[in-house]
Amino acid sequence: MSGLNKYILKQLLVGMILVTAGLTCVIWLTQSLKFVEMIVNRGLTTGVFMYFTMLLLPNFLSIVLPIALFTVIVFTYSKLITDRELVVMRAAGLSQHALAKPGLILTFIVVVLGYLINIYLLPHSYRMFRELQWEIRNNYTHILLQEGSFNEASQDIIVYIRKRSADGQLHGILVHDGRDKDKPYTLLAERGAMLQGDEGSRVVMYNGNRQEVDPDTHQFSILYFDRYIFEMAATSDSGAGRFREARERTVYELFNLDKDPDMLPRNVGKFTVEGHKRLISPISALGYALVGLAILISSSFSRRSQTRRIVLAAVIVVALQAAMLALENATAKNLSLVPVLYVLGLLPVFAGYLLMLKSPGTRATRRLEEAG
Repeated sequence: MSGLNKYILKQLLVGMILVTAGLTCVIWLTQSLKFVEMIVNRGLTTGVFMYFTMLLLPNFLSIVLPIALFTVIVFTYSKLITDRELVVMRAAGLSQHALAKPGLILTFIVVVLGYLINIYLLPHSYRMFRELQWEIRNNYTHILLQEGSFNEASQDIIVYIRKRSADGQLHGILVHDGRDKDKPYTLLAERGAMLQGDEGSRVVMYNGNRQEVDPDTHQFSILYFDRYIFEMAATSDSGAGRFREARERTVYELFNLDKDPDMLPRNVGKFTVEGHKRLISPISALGYALVGLAILISSSFSRRSQTRRIVLAAVIVVALQAAMLALENATAKNLSLVPVLYVLGLLPVFAGYLLMLKSPGTRATRRLEEAG
């Protein structure tokens, strides 16, 4: 690799890292705000919350990488044109392919990384995210029982505690259980603790009573106890029995939906499109990069037309993304359109590459030589 290629590639790599990190942080921050309630209501520690939201990063990267790649290529090559560096390189005899080589190297790195994310990291990380989310929402040991307030442990269970000691003991406990609509009851206890067993979450209470009112006779009854175990709910086994979303499944599973007995016919189209999307998305990143390269280096280098070229490239990429999104929705309803997805994904690749190899016209070349 020549020194000029290393020089351009270094700028592209630095820009790619910065733009990808910036966009990923913005998306991660906005999405993680949706799960703040788990810290407030479920008692998650900061470490668990960070791990929980970090599992979404492969999902974010699959969206960010193509956009970041296009942005960095357009910005870097536009800056090289504005500073007349590409003019000098072309005057030194570099071909169109040589000028685009650093951008193509970065593009192929991103394409390989995109396939790694889409085929392996995305389904595994998102499955771990959904399993942890399921466990947090169904495991009552994660609930933060706030002192001095009525905590809604579930739709039919209300828990109140007066004080929580440093060793985890609960003091001044009130539990109202309305799961049995015909026989709701209330528990009062001096102290207790929340435990997690093999069969589910439970609260062990000491020195209290169980109060109940018969709905037919309206007779009040009270039972005093020294020790009472209140079973809150059975904890799910890491969500093993739940239906897995499309993003949790591998490409192999998405293309073999007939092997899943729980798959509903209405979901077949959406899941199949997700499988094809995993394969097309990295190719789209290649297409976006070639569109940016073709528009910037296939015409004369002029500062006055730089803005128009950048806007044109951005409009084309946005139009391609909008068309792909609309086509994905249509294909989910009509799987016969699947080949059109690949045509739309490959079209900017071939068109961009052929246009990129086209050298500027004779007049433009003469002006460049005079400017050099």
